[in-house]
Amino acid sequence: MKLLKTVIALLAVSLFFIAGPLAAKERVVVVTHGSNTDAFWNVVKNGVMAAAKDMNVKVEYRNPSSGDITEMARLIDAATASKPDGLIVSIPDPDALGSAIQGAVNAGIPVVSINSGSDVRESLGCLFHVGQPEYEAGMGGGKRAKAAGVRKGICVNHEIANAALEKRCQGYADGLGIPLNMLDVGIDPTEIRNRVTAYLAANPDVDGILTLGPTGADPTLAALNELGKAGKIHFGTFDLGPEIIKGIKAKQINFAIDQQQYLQGYLPVVALTLNARYGLLPGGDVLSGPGFVTPENIKKVEKLAGSVR
Repeated sequence: MKLLKTVIALLAVSLFFIAGPLAAKERVVVVTHGSNTDAFWNVVKNGVMAAAKDMNVKVEYRNPSSGDITEMARLIDAATASKPDGLIVSIPDPDALGSAIQGAVNAGIPVVSINSGSDVRESLGCLFHVGQPEYEAGMGGGKRAKAAGVRKGICVNHEIANAALEKRCQGYADGLGIPLNMLDVGIDPTEIRNRVTAYLAANPDVDGILTLGPTGADPTLAALNELGKAGKIHFGTFDLGPEIIKGIKAKQINFAIDQQQYLQGYLPVVALTLNARYGLLPGGDVLSGPGFVTPENIKKVEKLAGSVR
């Protein structure tokens, strides 16, 4: 009897490790275009890792350190070769990434797109998209700026090759009812600050600015403070970060368009895990935004936004 109990105990321990919480069989790979210096993507990664823990699935997060799209395509190819149970990708440049994504689809790997690429995900074979409609979000920002009296606005673009960001800028211009006026600044904070400062000095009639995330917003706010124009020029941005939160509270930033990027990391991992286990998938694209964060509602979101690691 004692021997039998010992055998049963050993079998129970073995089954725990084979089928229990430590033995996740599924593996999902996430490949995004976010550089290591872009705080936005840290929140996406937080969502990815939380979903991995909650679903007991192995997840690998990969990205080009500098945001280089060619390197991203190679990362997608490498992910395909590793034969994961699911692949999650952002699609900032369909021309550069389309072949790699279709290669994964042709290999029988379920692919979900996030953040950028909602308009091309179907043609590339992605199952669904998690993100916000970029043009419509930009237009919403432009309409708010127009209602506030903005006549000449600029859109500060830190990723000029990202088609989704250009759509935000075009939407902003159309919402204002003006021609597209887009300032290419790159991702270096000092360069962004210098270019915005120089542009505003040369164009003193600019009364509205839209930035496309913390990468552009933080140095743009610094430029406005340097010029003594913070709070005097209507300033909208996409996404949230510590400096953006401070700017909204100080009424130097009028709004932030929140696409809830945590959900962009979390939901696809859950969906692809359920697909691998049970064949379950959403029936269409999932809208994670847009929502507008303003001085009027900042207190409701500050605690959550401030907890971002």
